[in-house]
Amino acid sequence: MKTYSRSIAGTILLASALFLNACAVPREEPVPLPVEVVQPPEPPPPPRPLQAVSWEEVDGWLQDEPGSTLPVFRKSCQVLRLRAGWQEVCAEAATLDPADSQGARAFFESRFIPYRVVNPDGSDSGMITGYYVPDLRGSRTPSQRFSLPLYGVPDDLLVIDLRSVYPELGNYRLRGRLEGRRVVPYWDREAIDGQQQPLQRQQILGWVEDPVELFFLHIQGSGRIVLEDGATFLVNYADQNGHPYRSIGKLLIEQGEMTPSQMSMQNIRAWARKNPDKTAKLLSENPSYVFFRELHDAGDMPPGALGVSLTAQRSLAVDPRTTPLGAPVFLATTWPSSPLPLKRLMVAQD
Repeated sequence: MKTYSRSIAGTILLASALFLNACAVPREEPVPLPVEVVQPPEPPPPPRPLQAVSWEEVDGWLQDEPGSTLPVFRKSCQVLRLRAGWQEVCAEAATLDPADSQGARAFFESRFIPYRVVNPDGSDSGMITGYYVPDLRGSRTPSQRFSLPLYGVPDDLLVIDLRSVYPELGNYRLRGRLEGRRVVPYWDREAIDGQQQPLQRQQILGWVEDPVELFFLHIQGSGRIVLEDGATFLVNYADQNGHPYRSIGKLLIEQGEMTPSQMSMQNIRAWARKNPDKTAKLLSENPSYVFFRELHDAGDMPPGALGVSLTAQRSLAVDPRTTPLGAPVFLATTWPSSPLPLKRLMVAQD
């Protein structure tokens, strides 16, 4: 078709030329019209993830009691005081009385500059999620009742750090296992929990009875195992198999099992009790798998990524690429499933 079109066009042009020559009419050269070249506007620069604001612009700052956060910030100082730039701030925090609300407020206002956290699209709001330390009934030895293993870090799990070669991958760690001379992806949840059971010879910290509660423990990252004699031991996130997390709650909504307004951990538990034959398949849809370590003399609360024990309703989990661990963060949101405001100073410790 392209060859045919070109030959037709050529014929038309040739015939027109012969016609003009036959008429012997002088051909005027067309006057070229001025062409204005319009350069497309340059795209605006992407918004900075942190934008400095005044304390007056911090929504709810004057309604909170920052003295309640001062002891939590001091926990951060157990790590921060060993880093450059934090010694003087931590030394002053150690001298303050948490009961002196005005003194605590003056400390944070004089020592810190508030920055608004901004999304890549320029918006300044997002999703806030909560997490907790669940209690699971368990045993140190397997039985018919307690048959689900709580795994420590497998000996064959490889963690590959490429920062020295590829600095742009500094926030990523590759995980896998050896298969001959090749590094292949580590086992996913379906393989680990399925009949294949590739980790049966690996370290097992204990045994639990409920697959859904064990799944939620993986999501929360820490929990207490309550033994039959009443004794407990605390477990904490140690590593992960390298597969991405996939929400089973979102899957239940997509499958029409419940609506977004019905979605909650309680309703997922209820769904699993009503559909025991479908539960294993649902859980395997999330390929991510967490491995734990046992904590000794850790008290009631596990440590976060900063390495200090977390404080209920004052410790915050953040993305360290944007928010430095240990720093105070003011949160302006609402309580879960409620329009009531939740505005308070917290500390990035996980």
